[in-house]
Amino acid sequence: MLRRIATQSALVLAAVTGAQAVQAQSLAVQCPRVTTMHPTAQSLTNTNQLRVDTAHPGFIKCQEIAGTDGFATMADGNQLYTFGFGALSGIKDILLGQAGTQPETVFNSTYTGPVAYSDVASSQAAVTTTSWTNVNDVFPNNGNNRRVTSSANAGVIEPAMMMNLGTLGAMMPAPEIAVDEDDELFLTLSNTGQIMRPDLFEQHTVHWHGYPNASSYFDGVPDASVSINIAGSFTYYYRVNDAGTYFWHCHITPPEHLQMGMVGQLFVRPRQNRVVAGTSLSSALVTNNAKAPKVPGWTSTNNPSASNGCSDILCTGQTPVPATTAAVNAVAGGKYAYNDGDASTRYDVEYPIQIMGFDPNFHFVGMTFNPEPFVDMKDKYYVLNGRGYPDTVGGDAGTAGVLSAEGSDAVRRASQPLPSVINIPAGKKALLRLSNLSVTEYSTLGTIGIPMHVIGVHARLLRDTAGGDMSYYTNSVTMGGGESMDVMLDATDTTAYPAGSVFFLYSKNLDHLSNDAENFGGQMTEIRIN
Repeated sequence: MLRRIATQSALVLAAVTGAQAVQAQSLAVQCPRVTTMHPTAQSLTNTNQLRVDTAHPGFIKCQEIAGTDGFATMADGNQLYTFGFGALSGIKDILLGQAGTQPETVFNSTYTGPVAYSDVASSQAAVTTTSWTNVNDVFPNNGNNRRVTSSANAGVIEPAMMMNLGTLGAMMPAPEIAVDEDDELFLTLSNTGQIMRPDLFEQHTVHWHGYPNASSYFDGVPDASVSINIAGSFTYYYRVNDAGTYFWHCHITPPEHLQMGMVGQLFVRPRQNRVVAGTSLSSALVTNNAKAPKVPGWTSTNNPSASNGCSDILCTGQTPVPATTAAVNAVAGGKYAYNDGDASTRYDVEYPIQIMGFDPNFHFVGMTFNPEPFVDMKDKYYVLNGRGYPDTVGGDAGTAGVLSAEGSDAVRRASQPLPSVINIPAGKKALLRLSNLSVTEYSTLGTIGIPMHVIGVHARLLRDTAGGDMSYYTNSVTMGGGESMDVMLDATDTTAYPAGSVFFLYSKNLDHLSNDAENFGGQMTEIRIN
């Protein structure tokens, strides 16, 4: 463990050379073009955006967030004052309900996106007619989607723009982080302050909840790490090695900052995604004289598999050869939740579901300069991805599902860009990445008509020490604060689950099916076969 920590610190120090950074002020962004682990410039010419470099697998990935405050709209129409994290990179993808993590080449491009991430046309300055589809089917492309240029995914490095986008830009939940095994992740947190509470000098951190083998220096716990002051930035670093669903939150006075909304999801995709279609992970990595399979359509001169194989099924320190687009499409996406070795965790679409809850009295007091009632904290708004039903399946009129809130400056911002409607193509499978960071409640989520197949718990594939399958089917799962699960919904039987079918994912806790005093809402969303 000590060796791993020392290695991580050395890598970060080595990575500073060539990093994109703003000098001469405390707000600074770090996203290096090369590192010790990835010494050559990256290329995205591969159509799958996978690095064709068997000697240095993975990518340098970067993301930028703001620690700030803002408002969130509840399903009964009330607005809550919140603390939260806002987006300073990947804004286009985040407004589409996807993760904001970007390859270095995208992050370091020139930002020319909107001057405020809002779901209303007046604040999306850069609009284009370029087709903007969502491959994960989070939103239907109904012609009403707000479209901004792809450069809106770049990182914002100019301090005035960072403050402009960060102020009142809190999102519920926080922007998603999504990486692949073998990636290096650089996450910059800039603290833009709580403009509604100028009396507060709140520090913020990023704590990677449950993430294994993390250096304490980058783990966000103030006692062993660093805390970021207002108008300051800090870049966290991780070498990504373990697939699964995790989450992250601020670790400054956690009961307060979590209740106020400073929580988000992190998930890691496995190396198995890079195995050629129709080939199991085991045969790809450790059979055929330990050579990775030949990619269809590649010649002997451009196929690196001829000299690349893995010594064990986890491909420790190595990676299988990236698959071509044709090979990926041959298995309808070819995506896996874990390195299972037998394709048992393959899915077609994935949906993060962040279980949260808000106490409106606590939030109101938090905005009125009064002592916060920790002892009396009791959630009344129960939400999935920051929304109660029916907002879980929709958003503001005329948008791609984005839910907004009006700030104290009368500007509407995308406060809850992530809906939780689950769209499963007929005959396909969906992966639900469930996590709970409520500070007051356990939550039980259940389904009727379509069973839940639990394949992973706490970012660990459910297998015993002999490799036996420990996954199980159920109609409900119960999760406390700090827990995560990976659940599959199988709609491959088109007779049982024909196109047009609608099922529900909802809380079995009856008091969680409310929007404060309003019934028939809360933690519920729709599962649509389309």
